[in-house]
Amino acid sequence: MADYREAPLATRPKTLDPNEYFNLSPDYRRAEEERAALRANLKRQYQLQLNNPHRTELIEDPALTRWVYARANPYPHFRPTKKTSLLGVMFGVVPLFRPLCLLFALCFTDKFNHGPKCLMFIRY
Repeated sequence: MADYREAPLATRPKTLDPNEYFNLSPDYRRAEEERAALRANLKRQYQLQLNNPHRTELIEDPALTRWVYARANPYPHFRPTKKTSLLGVMFGVVPLFRPLCLLFALCFTDKFNHGPKCLMFIRY
């Protein structure tokens, strides 16, 4: 946080009072700052490794490794919900019935009344 110096004729606004940020305790804010410092330190170490011109080994990014694993193995982490069930029906089951409906419309409507002879072009 940048240091805010109060003007000589004005008081500090309540929004800039560190004790009033989201009504958080000083211990919680201190813990947040420690976690942010740890993240910044890890990021700096990774950037130093990545930009080292004399590096000989491959640098592994753990976040990228986890992402690749999750993309390659979606089923152990799949959670069936209403949304995924609906999407499965819409994109998995409905496209299977489209050709059957088209075939039924071609063969058994009055406009194209060919009856069962229409099905003779299907060879098994």
